[in-house]
Amino acid sequence: MPHRHRHHRAVGAAVAATAALLVAGLSGSASAGTAPAGSAPTAAETLRTDAAPPALLKAMQRDLGLDAQQAERRLVNEAEAGATAGRLRAALGGDFAGAWVRGAESGTLTVATTDAGDVAAIEARGAEAKVVRHSLADLDAAKARLDKAAAGLNTADAPVWYVDTRTNTVVVEAIRPAAARSLLSAAGVDGSLARVKNRTERPRTFYDLRGGEAYYINNSSRCSIGFPITKGTQQGFATAGHCGRAGSSTTGANRVAQGTFQGSIFPGRDMAWVATNSQWTATPYVLGAGGQNVQVTGSTASPVGASVCRSGSTTGWHCGTVTQLNTSVTYQEGTISPVTKTTVCAEPGDSGGSFISGSQAQGVTSGGSGDCRSGGETFFQPINALLQNYGLTLKTTGGDDGGGDDGGEEPGGTWAAGTVYQPGDTVTYGGATFRCLQGHQAYAGWEPPNVPALWQRV
Repeated sequence: MPHRHRHHRAVGAAVAATAALLVAGLSGSASAGTAPAGSAPTAAETLRTDAAPPALLKAMQRDLGLDAQQAERRLVNEAEAGATAGRLRAALGGDFAGAWVRGAESGTLTVATTDAGDVAAIEARGAEAKVVRHSLADLDAAKARLDKAAAGLNTADAPVWYVDTRTNTVVVEAIRPAAARSLLSAAGVDGSLARVKNRTERPRTFYDLRGGEAYYINNSSRCSIGFPITKGTQQGFATAGHCGRAGSSTTGANRVAQGTFQGSIFPGRDMAWVATNSQWTATPYVLGAGGQNVQVTGSTASPVGASVCRSGSTTGWHCGTVTQLNTSVTYQEGTISPVTKTTVCAEPGDSGGSFISGSQAQGVTSGGSGDCRSGGETFFQPINALLQNYGLTLKTTGGDDGGGDDGGEEPGGTWAAGTVYQPGDTVTYGGATFRCLQGHQAYAGWEPPNVPALWQRV
């Protein structure tokens, strides 16, 4: 039909216009660590994959079965894949049906579309194409109907549901299949969109012992610092909402007075933040193995299939992969949505702690099932939503040291450092309009013209 022809010409033009910004397919992205002088930085450079500490790389090797070079190449490939997927999402528009990486080094990016006419454009970007029936927008809408229906149901026996782009369905994981069918029926979700998957364990929150860096709530229960943050001149940290309520006091691992919960949401979400007193200083680090500092350089969200690691003093460093975005999970206390589902194990005491991919903050530990002896799964509250909800700024290395434009007048526009942007958001900067490709919190030095991995000029 005529509109299809116009669509494919537009896709082709979008691909051609930005081809110079990309590495030559994912197979070449592992060598994209440096860019020629004067050229735009690669996605791996923007996201500082070179900042991944030895402890994190070793945990990736242990948990993902990699050698040292594979772990390093995987982080580079995942950074490049995220940028490529973001550009294709923008180019395909309503046809886009999701993207994911696979392979030991995440060397293969698959992008799904509802239109076979998009295949050539996808393959031109070094990705594999998969033609499917349902768009991501349709799947997200079905999942939103499940969320709405769940508010009036007991979902303890169907505790997890999410959009699974790899099977092009909305999946409900159920201890009793009848509970999943009841949820799907109440939501009015068509059977062609849905899949029921059996599970045996009920997810739970990880209360009361130590996670990455311990703190105590009201001198009793114990949780973990997620990521240090600032709110204006106030310093503090992000953590899980189930750890404490607004007004609850905290003390540090050393039992010295530390701060007060300023905001907390649980259930519904699992997010909170604590404002600390002047004795405590926010640093851009996560506590790593052997007391090492793990550098945090940003908060760009990782795609499905990407590696992700968790720090917790109960179980140390553990790594796995992102299995699902946009997941809902029911604990005994209620339903949380959206969280990210992972193959990383955790145990009581890891709650509130840090999930990180390379040097990019991903979220704070919420709950899960299993343990680190027999294996398990863990859900995390995405950090960008937490930052946005409370108006917080993630503490990063170099995030507030200028970067980008040195001196002179600001070029003006709607882009602003500290703002959390989602894929598809548009801003103006220096008289031009840019579209966001990957979710992240903006920082000085990450101005749209400087980071083609995150922004596309339109």
